[in-house]
Amino acid sequence: MGKNKFHEGTGPSQRQLRVGELIRRALSDVLARGDVHDPDLNRLSITVGEVRTSPDLRIATAYVLPLGGQGRDEVIALLARNKGELRHMVSKKLALKFAPDLRFQLDETFDRMDETREMLNRDEVRRDTATGSTQEQGPE
Repeated sequence: MGKNKFHEGTGPSQRQLRVGELIRRALSDVLARGDVHDPDLNRLSITVGEVRTSPDLRIATAYVLPLGGQGRDEVIALLARNKGELRHMVSKKLALKFAPDLRFQLDETFDRMDETREMLNRDEVRRDTATGSTQEQGPE
């Protein structure tokens, strides 16, 4: 296979991004409908923030977070326990050559956003950003 001259670097390919989004939508749909035969999992509302796939599309890592952020470890354990059934349901919804092996991790994006927001609200940072914006304009 030839090298793709339009895709330099180590980031995900367009195919990985597209398949990851398809898996995310299918997994979100299955979890929202409560199609899994596990009452413990069906009683929870779970957000699937992102799905990253391996280059060969055989492994899909889903970044999930329970609504409200409560019971994070319990959610990961429940999803791992029902991994086979979830994999089967997702593969039925998608027309992929192989059903990807699903792995689950906590989505920490919201935590990082809160930390960034707190940092930007500090007095010294606000002072620096206000000073920086007047210096960038330059003399008139």
